[in-house]
Amino acid sequence: MIARKVRDIEYHLLPSSTRKTTDIVIERNGQVVVRPPVNYSLEQVDALVESKRLWIYRNLAEWRDLNATAVTREWVNGETFLYLGGAYRLALVSHQDKPLKLKEGRFCLSRELIETGGTAAARAAFENFYSEKGQQRFAERASFFAPKVGVENHAIKVKDMGYRWASCGRSGTLNFHWKCMMAPPRIIDYITVHELCHFHHRNHSDAFWNEVDKVLPDWRERKEWLRKRGAGLDI
Repeated sequence: MIARKVRDIEYHLLPSSTRKTTDIVIERNGQVVVRPPVNYSLEQVDALVESKRLWIYRNLAEWRDLNATAVTREWVNGETFLYLGGAYRLALVSHQDKPLKLKEGRFCLSRELIETGGTAAARAAFENFYSEKGQQRFAERASFFAPKVGVENHAIKVKDMGYRWASCGRSGTLNFHWKCMMAPPRIIDYITVHELCHFHHRNHSDAFWNEVDKVLPDWRERKEWLRKRGAGLDI
């Protein structure tokens, strides 16, 4: 990935793809990422970015607005946490055998954990919870969708993916961010199908989206939900 700048637009240049059009994306961290067609020179890519300058400004402004609502946690009774699209209140409880449980419609967090480990320990408890639940759900959904996509089932890993929701590893492993478990099931299914289709096409070409469309005809709606609401999936 090469860092470049056109006027006041800083962007990261990815290796060329086999598609005929340029792919310009605003990543979850606000980075502008550009994947040009094969054989494009740096000057040609800069010219393309310049021609899309107003589009980039507009989408960066929208990204800033979406991320202005970032979650700030106090880790007190009554705070709301998302799980599979549902909102659950936090309850600090004493003498619990596990750091965190989802019980009777509440997230029950060990009071002793907060007192001894502070907010870092509390956050780790939620990350572990989402990771464990995600390992099971993504394995189940990948097994369900793999035959529909026309690929074999693969190993699943759920972990911190930084600013990426998921990835399809070259070794055949599907990687998912634990934050995905905050999204509704239909969005989790979209992320799963998206990554499975990358076994057919390692890009976001029209051919790739055609594969997604075969399984999820309403993928555009699900993708748009993730783009607009994804910033709120955090702890």
